[in-house]
Amino acid sequence: MKLLILVILGITFIGLCIIIKDPAHKAGSPFTIVCTTSMLQNIIQNLVGPHARVIGLMGPGIDPHLYRARESDVRLLTHANLIVFNGLHLEGKMSDILEKMNSYIPVINASAHIPTKQLLDTEIEHMYDPHIWHDVSLWIQVVVSISNAIQELDPSHAIDYQKYTEQYIAQLQQLHRYVQQQIQRIPIEQRVLVTAHDAFRYFGKVYNIDVVGLQGTSTDAQISIKEVTDLATLISNKKIKALFAESCIPIRTILAVEHAVQAQGWSVAIGPELYADALGNNDEHAGTYIGMITHNVDAIVNALI
Repeated sequence: MKLLILVILGITFIGLCIIIKDPAHKAGSPFTIVCTTSMLQNIIQNLVGPHARVIGLMGPGIDPHLYRARESDVRLLTHANLIVFNGLHLEGKMSDILEKMNSYIPVINASAHIPTKQLLDTEIEHMYDPHIWHDVSLWIQVVVSISNAIQELDPSHAIDYQKYTEQYIAQLQQLHRYVQQQIQRIPIEQRVLVTAHDAFRYFGKVYNIDVVGLQGTSTDAQISIKEVTDLATLISNKKIKALFAESCIPIRTILAVEHAVQAQGWSVAIGPELYADALGNNDEHAGTYIGMITHNVDAIVNALI
């Protein structure tokens, strides 16, 4: 099925040029932005207000590392005025498809405007950690670059877009300060964040907290008994109070670590579920980017102080 969908998407490229050149294709329809992740969808909604339609391919709770393009995605992508994706291989092979579509439809790689020196390496050579949204200061850079592109593509509403952007950036700057202040409440010796996978390295770097993930930067990997045991030893030796499950990853991996810690004579709590790779449901506090970051930092601080 995966191969079939990739073939369908590939064939779609041939017809895209004809579709886009047809002036009636988007006549009378709203300016439409299709993005991959729920984090991107939410920030873009804040940038465009009522002037554009924003569609996300990956809803709440969807792990972008494991996402596989569906046939229904093809029509959404081919009818967009703008496509936005995270990049840095977060979307896997789908990233290559989206990059190629830039020949027919404007495509923004959200991470492309972040200087390489601000990106974090991974265990895989020549690949960078894609979880840039956990550093609010980096995410502000993404917001600015996306807003500039939208204003160029839809100049009739550029003044409003700029106003919405300035208002949203002010909220993000306040959020950044809030996270800094909250993390400072954790005693320095207890400032260790243990999670299901290594999604919080940007968070750890900018907000001064050590981060340890059971899996690497991608959830598409197998976990060995040795990795579980080694992590349990670290928790026991450092007397870490809590570890955290994530919304997109089954809790059994964290339960295995908890049991291994108990076997070594230390008791560790499982803190509230963190949102690493996707927002919560729309009716939840974590259903927005700001809500997700606020939920995460509050959960981390309350469990570790």
